[in-house]
Amino acid sequence: MKRLGSAVWQGDLKSGKGTVSTDSGVLTNQQYSFGTRFENGKGTNPEELIAAAHASCFTMALSAQLGNSGLTPENLETKATVTLDKLEAGWAVTHILLDVKGRVPKADQAAWDKATQAAKTGCPISKLLNTTIEMNAKLEG
Repeated sequence: MKRLGSAVWQGDLKSGKGTVSTDSGVLTNQQYSFGTRFENGKGTNPEELIAAAHASCFTMALSAQLGNSGLTPENLETKATVTLDKLEAGWAVTHILLDVKGRVPKADQAAWDKATQAAKTGCPISKLLNTTIEMNAKLEG
């Protein structure tokens, strides 16, 4: 299975601009630039897209892990915060925090903890990223 994403860039780093698209058409020529990445400009940026990809991948993986234990989530919500830092060697994603909340009938804390840890390490996007990934996972009653 392959997925396609594409980007176009015009100009230099600081004054240039680009667009990003996905093969599915969900993103079509969405604007990104230096301003959207390092300032508060309108548009998207690679780190925001990675955060969305990681949050969605993890949440699907968590649903699967819970299902493997015979549990069906009523609601799962994941927010991924990607930290981009300037290091001596250049810019790098240095940290991702997954904030997870879930309402899962019949789940106890042990089942929740087991499922969230398995999803964190098993999600394909987690495997892709070469950074520290932390998580706060809250089972709601």
